[in-house]
Amino acid sequence: MEALVAGVAALAAGLVTLGAAIGISRIGASAMDGIARQPEAAPKIQTGMLIAAALIEGVALFCAVICLLAIIL
Repeated sequence: MEALVAGVAALAAGLVTLGAAIGISRIGASAMDGIARQPEAAPKIQTGMLIAAALIEGVALFCAVICLLAIIL
């Protein structure tokens, strides 16, 4: 039973990583599109992009820690 929990937790950690990577790449692509259309708004766009990327990374890290705790405990 523990092997099943460890396997599911490892799979969940991989999915969390994949989801975070997709989310951050979409944010980056949208920000580059916005900056290309309105270069004068670049500082505001970059600030929003960095805040959103940091929030996604925070959630991904939290989920990864939960998955690792499921493996350990």
